[in-house]
Amino acid sequence: MKPEITRLSNGLTVISDPMAGLESAMVGIWVNAGSRNETRPLMGISHMLEHMAFKGTATRSARDLAEEIEAVGGYLNAYTGREQTAFHARVLKADVPLAIDLLSDILIHPAFAQDEIERERQVVLQEIGQAADTPDDIVFDHLQSVSYPDQPMGWPTLGVVETVSAFSQDDLRGYFGANYRAGDMTFVASGAVSHDAIVKLVGEKFAALKPGPTPAPLPARYVGGDIRKEEDLEQAHITFALPGVSSADPDFYAAQVYVTALGGGMSSRLFQEARERRGLCYAISAFAQASKDSGTIGVYTGTGEAEAAEISAVIAGEMEKLSAGATDAEVGRAKAQMKSSLLMGLERPGQRAEQIAGQMFSYGRVLSIEELSAKLDLVDATAVRRFGERVLNGGAPAIAAVGPIGKLESYDVFARRFGAARTLCAAE
Repeated sequence: MKPEITRLSNGLTVISDPMAGLESAMVGIWVNAGSRNETRPLMGISHMLEHMAFKGTATRSARDLAEEIEAVGGYLNAYTGREQTAFHARVLKADVPLAIDLLSDILIHPAFAQDEIERERQVVLQEIGQAADTPDDIVFDHLQSVSYPDQPMGWPTLGVVETVSAFSQDDLRGYFGANYRAGDMTFVASGAVSHDAIVKLVGEKFAALKPGPTPAPLPARYVGGDIRKEEDLEQAHITFALPGVSSADPDFYAAQVYVTALGGGMSSRLFQEARERRGLCYAISAFAQASKDSGTIGVYTGTGEAEAAEISAVIAGEMEKLSAGATDAEVGRAKAQMKSSLLMGLERPGQRAEQIAGQMFSYGRVLSIEELSAKLDLVDATAVRRFGERVLNGGAPAIAAVGPIGKLESYDVFARRFGAARTLCAAE
């Protein structure tokens, strides 16, 4: 069945996605505000607010919320991204009304009690410390900061110790009131659900949401650059990025196929060359990150201190080779991987709800599986080669590295492999 969409009088979009044969459902609300909506003094407040939503409402304590959902065998959870914050619940179909009631309570009547703020502040500070102690996580924060320096798109989603330590009740209430607006929120129910029943329940429970849109964030501005943290670790964790495409760019699907062929599986070029043939690393992968107005194409690898000397040249070389010689066979494999992942995801209500919410944010509508498959089918080897050239000539790279990285080639040497410098080198 196709998802059904209703927009309530306050602007909240309600989408149901029935799945035959299921006895459970995922229900959630996606808010089109995340860390890129923050100001510098409020860096990390989106994530703090996500935590505080579960710390009590006007009528329920944090313990009440936990006990009510777990009494029916369900769970509540949430996450904060750069562009969206989500709150969701997974329950049996008979308990969907309870899940909607709980979600509405935490989003309409959050208490933001001072004692809970102080306790949760310590939890978030511990989370920041844990991230700093996890090199294969923190290296991506460093990559984001050097790709988008001095702007919200480049700030860490968790915030920093200085800002999180200073958040007040007024900060939370002010940010909540400004950004949690019905016109930029989407409620999605996937699984054992009925559209009419969902619309009725959501209409009743979320009627008090403030109407209107969320203030637009500052435009993202990719810059690129270099950040390196020499640390006493067993491995060097290294990430590279180049300008990519936004989710609205005509090359969005070519970008997805490109990174899958480059480093999306065991048959990918990077896995075969860097790991299988040269034995330079255990982990290596490519990724495409897309926001509404920007994007990056990147590679992550974890490698040894000695091997770090060779890895960046191998990565740049494989990007060059893919851009010059992508074959029909490898592009076909990449598209098959993507289609199978897409279809397998349709078997899970949580992933379906996530896809729907993301599509509504990016495109303002839900794309059918047939439309998505057709978009992938249009990407051939020529399109991948053309996109590869676009990446190689698109602008300055970004590099972030943590660990024993003294032998990693310099930024200037790596940068000369791309853009205008690449053209000049080829002509020499």
